[in-house]
Amino acid sequence: MKLKTVQGDITSFKTDAIVNAANSSLLGGGGVDGAIHRSGGPEILEECKKIVAKQVSCKTGVAVITTAGELPSKYVIHTVGPVWNGGDNKESQKLANCYKNSLALAVENNCKTISFPNISTGVYRFPKEKAANIAVKTVTDFLSAHNQVQEVIFVCFDDENFRLTKNELENRD
Repeated sequence: MKLKTVQGDITSFKTDAIVNAANSSLLGGGGVDGAIHRSGGPEILEECKKIVAKQVSCKTGVAVITTAGELPSKYVIHTVGPVWNGGDNKESQKLANCYKNSLALAVENNCKTISFPNISTGVYRFPKEKAANIAVKTVTDFLSAHNQVQEVIFVCFDDENFRLTKNELENRD
């Protein structure tokens, strides 16, 4: 099992799956969600529409999987992170569920490698330091019980998320 943090654009990573910090409509949006939909092409959106037709929306903490379209990965795992409202609405547990459910879906689909963005730390305003701690702890705990996933890459778009996630990983070693 290998965990690492890099700074970059998640759409360029070739892992079995990349995770999309999606909104509940699954129809694309801003940030990483928009970038994945733009780079992956219309095939991702078409599969998302089929999922939404069956279940109306994707609830916070839930994960669903689609093709990666034109992206270098095989799959996109879409998960809806929590909007930060001060921490009294189980935001931390919901964020942890995003990571756990994404990893469970990766295992179910025989993915050996997976890349995560920083879920909920943009327009959803989740405190970045708290989010980095939850991400690294949840992934580490999951991987200690499931050895199918061999590599997890935390792909950070900005300097602050990169530094915080890197520090969390170094403190766990």
